[in-house]
Amino acid sequence: MGLTNNDIFKKLRVAHQLRDDDIVAICKLADFNISKSELGAFFRNENHPKYMECGDQILRNFLNGLIIHVRGPLPEKKSNT
Repeated sequence: MGLTNNDIFKKLRVAHQLRDDDIVAICKLADFNISKSELGAFFRNENHPKYMECGDQILRNFLNGLIIHVRGPLPEKKSNT
């Protein structure tokens, strides 16, 4: 069995030493709002009644925000006029 989105999210959280507040802020960098309670549901044990699967959109937005967090925003392209 391969890694789920939840597993990837957990591993990134540990690797970057992120807290819930950090993850919420990183998601906002990608114009994506998520609450701490939603995050808690992704990091719970699969057998927990309030466990939620992390969808592709949530992981994608987190990754986009993480890129901005680590690298910084892309500079605006200069137009040739």
